[in-house]
Amino acid sequence: MSTTSPQRAVIYCRVSSRAQETEGHGLQSQETRCRQYADSKGYAIAAVFPDTFTGGGDFMQRPGMVALLSFLDAQPEQNFVVIFDDLKRFARDTRFHLDLRDAFRTRDASIECLNFRFDDSPEGEFVETIMAAQGALERKQNGRQVAQKMKARMQNGYWIHNPPIGYRYDTLKGHGKLLVPNPPFDAVIREAFDGYASGRFQAQAEVKRFFEGFPDFPRNKHGVITQQRVTDILTQPVYTGHICSKNYDINWLKAQHEALVPLDIFDKVQERRRGTAKAPRRANIGNEFALRGIVTCGSCNVPLRSSLSKGRSKHYAYYLCQTKTCDHYGKSIKRDKIEDEVGALLKELQPTEGLMAAARAMFHDIWNARTERVKEIKHSAKMTLRRLEKQKNGLVDRLVSATDHAVICAYEEKLSEIQCDQARLRDRIENQQLPAGSFDEKLEPALTFLANPWKLWESGHTAMRRLVLKLVFADRITYHRNQGPRTAEIALPFKALGVVSTPGVFCGAGEGT
Repeated sequence: MSTTSPQRAVIYCRVSSRAQETEGHGLQSQETRCRQYADSKGYAIAAVFPDTFTGGGDFMQRPGMVALLSFLDAQPEQNFVVIFDDLKRFARDTRFHLDLRDAFRTRDASIECLNFRFDDSPEGEFVETIMAAQGALERKQNGRQVAQKMKARMQNGYWIHNPPIGYRYDTLKGHGKLLVPNPPFDAVIREAFDGYASGRFQAQAEVKRFFEGFPDFPRNKHGVITQQRVTDILTQPVYTGHICSKNYDINWLKAQHEALVPLDIFDKVQERRRGTAKAPRRANIGNEFALRGIVTCGSCNVPLRSSLSKGRSKHYAYYLCQTKTCDHYGKSIKRDKIEDEVGALLKELQPTEGLMAAARAMFHDIWNARTERVKEIKHSAKMTLRRLEKQKNGLVDRLVSATDHAVICAYEEKLSEIQCDQARLRDRIENQQLPAGSFDEKLEPALTFLANPWKLWESGHTAMRRLVLKLVFADRITYHRNQGPRTAEIALPFKALGVVSTPGVFCGAGEGT
């Protein structure tokens, strides 16, 4: 007696998204049904090939299908049966459906589907082609419907893509899925924009290092924050509470979500990005050297370098000149000596009580003038908005009747500029609020700093000391190795409150003036 080996078969399963795979258990369900079908036919399952890929397009882009065809090519002497759960899992594009049928036919593999019977007769091929075309039509109609819904939602002010860093999606009544701030990354994004706009971060590389200082800040699959991600963050209008999309022809549309960054700060960042590139701050400044890049050699006027020399039990910090042509090349100066002498300059910068009283009165007048100015700015912005709206409406009318392609492009570009200007004006109106709190509450910290910046310097924190120096001095400080610091150019607020009378000594502006 002879026995016949059972027909060997392979199963192909496919879902069109990771969500179906992880939430709907689509792959497992398809495989279970196909195995039950194979058991009823007496087939022996040789392998299962799953795919998570959209139904349209070239089947050779599907990893599972490529693996299945390679499996068949590796065993040309075997005639396999390929089992599908549904015809839509086979292909949802008419041309690729027919190409895939030919690919199996050349490999002597037969196809069986749980809810469709393949027939090689002319009538069967006709029905199969109609079914494939129907699947392609459904796929394209679904794609069109989804695109229309996405565009409509974007036009209503809702972001539809993955949430940018600093946001997350929450489902809110009356809104559906809406972007909301996502702590703690929302504060990180705000600080990055503020720091870059104010000059605290001199280059995007410094913003990158700032992000890298947060271990939980999102990284790519290699655990790296790329420079491209920093650029994408700094140029993303969504952070201003607006939506821009070239795909959906949307320019600076006011969004439904809360803004993380004021539009004027965003514009300053773009201006700085378009400006002259600056060398990034060195990564090894750390918390050791407050004067690095700020103090220059008194002989060659080149910024002093810093170094840590290892002793027997600890490290010793020094500043030194590394210009080979300088007389002081390689000669080190103790860090504490320089920083103490610079601190002494700050300690002498103390305006008289009379000047501080005059400054307080002056700031009080400015406070009142600013309050009135807020009202004027809001009124002017509203008038400009009305004028821009009239320009936009007239431009739209001309755009509709235009036929020349160059004219249409020019109208569209001008329309985009007007929409951007309108967004900035609306943002200005929203941000022009009357000052909250009393005059004394807002001004006292600033006056305290102006009266005695040395107190903040004495905190000893490197970042705080560098901030004090940037606020007090208008330029770098020149330091001579033997003579100490020379007279430095002080910033405008301190010029108004005092002058330099002798090198390294600050004094009041003279009560008789």
